[in-house]
Amino acid sequence: QVQLVESGGGLVQAGGSTRLSCVASGLTFSRYRMGWFRQAPGKEREFVATISRFGINIDYTDSVKGRFTISRDNAKNTVELQMNSLKPEDTAIYYCAADLSGDGKIEYEYWGQGTQVTVSS
Repeated sequence: QVQLVESGGGLVQAGGSTRLSCVASGLTFSRYRMGWFRQAPGKEREFVATISRFGINIDYTDSVKGRFTISRDNAKNTVELQMNSLKPEDTAIYYCAADLSGDGKIEYEYWGQGTQVTVSS
């Protein structure tokens, strides 16, 4: 059974930093593009960042560019999101997701349980 288990998050003051981690099991990790998404109350889930299988191709949503950094370690089956200069509008539930490369599907196949990030003003 595939599992994506997130850690990190919590309450952070504006301007501060935190790091989210996601550990995957039950899959061949290097076959998957990994992504981070977030959902704030009353809003639709939003793409945050993605990283290709070997870390060559990385993309961010405009609102986090220069502040967030996505990385992965295929030897540890982990993907991280370093979050700096946090703003109250970053407050959301953050989700880790995995997309099998070459499956002909646009949707991410597996999702973590989500972890809350709350940024106080």
